[in-house]
Amino acid sequence: MKRRVVVTGMGALNPVGNDVESTWKGLMKGLNPANLISKFDTKNCQTKIAFEIHDFDIHQFIDKKDLNKLDLVSSYALVVANEALKESNLLNSSISKNRIGVIWGTGNGGAQTYDAALKEYFLTDRKKFSPYFVPKVLLDTSSGIISIKHGLKGVNYTTVAACASGTNAIVDAFNYIQWGKADAIIAGASDAPICEHLIGGFNALKALSTLNDDPKMASRPFDESRDGFVMGEGAACLVLETLESALERGAQILAEIVGGGINADAYHMTAGHPEGEGAAECMQLALDEAEIKFSQIDYLNAHATSTPVGDLAESKAIVKMTGELEKSPWIGATKSMTGHLMGAAGALESMICVMAVKNDEIPPTLNLSKKDPELNEKLRIVGNQSIKTDVNYAMCNNFGFGGHNCCIVFKKYKR
Repeated sequence: MKRRVVVTGMGALNPVGNDVESTWKGLMKGLNPANLISKFDTKNCQTKIAFEIHDFDIHQFIDKKDLNKLDLVSSYALVVANEALKESNLLNSSISKNRIGVIWGTGNGGAQTYDAALKEYFLTDRKKFSPYFVPKVLLDTSSGIISIKHGLKGVNYTTVAACASGTNAIVDAFNYIQWGKADAIIAGASDAPICEHLIGGFNALKALSTLNDDPKMASRPFDESRDGFVMGEGAACLVLETLESALERGAQILAEIVGGGINADAYHMTAGHPEGEGAAECMQLALDEAEIKFSQIDYLNAHATSTPVGDLAESKAIVKMTGELEKSPWIGATKSMTGHLMGAAGALESMICVMAVKNDEIPPTLNLSKKDPELNEKLRIVGNQSIKTDVNYAMCNNFGFGGHNCCIVFKKYKR
């Protein structure tokens, strides 16, 4: 018999807020921190805008000696893991650390280190690499460093599924606990992709918005004039554990995870299926495991990156799921406020789903000035104002290059 899995702690660090509380308040207010990129000189890039983390001093959380050994992607991971573990009080429980794991996602690993080190090697006279170069750029360093920091000896690995990496990590953690192979897992993702080679690379794919003159309007999911996504950075994570252990130790239960779906489009390296076939099938997999119907979903946090092709394909998948229903669930696109955190997107958006379930509130979708006329009328997209409504079930969708699809269903906890 599969075990029930609940969320007992969360952490977040992103352009909207430096922890879960500030992130949620910022989202509900409709904050929009998009601006010109400050991390590097963008003179060679078509795109000069991003959602950067501001007013955050990493030195308050990690000492200088350790920071020198870590890329930002792993530093962000440590910060949010610490927040989530503190809220859950998991490390003060009787659960053996041999049964507590870390499953972490990332799309790009140590991109900042990679970018800086190669520029130094090829553009200066210094023809040496730091001994920390390799561990800083490896994609699995974040999961390893979290386990080392807290002495966690359970299942430990990194999921890499492009922009679905964070969701993939949480679904995997859900499965491991259900199957009895772990009792608790810190599951999340981090990415720090705002650097020249990635901005330039995505520009070459024509995937990024180039609305440089008006950064705050650039991320506009489902809008008729959308022209690409806007890069973001940060991390988020959830502490997952068995319902039994959470009840036994009197932990607060933020939400229950009841279903997860993972599949592939098997269609194209950088584009999802244009009719949303794989996405719809993935949502159905999650619903089947949750043993509910799509009509029971109250809030769907869409992947909705603000690309012309991707948003339309996802909308078609949602219409397929809506079927004969008069209206879809409420659909929100929070990347309009956070930007696209790449591999960490699904972890942050899962946190948002949990908060929606917990608080019976849905954040707004900014910049939806004129809905794309190709969108089906059944699609009920949240506008520029947040909504207060019952949220018993929330679904998180994330899709990545290579045809990777992941969906999770969160439920309001009831005994």
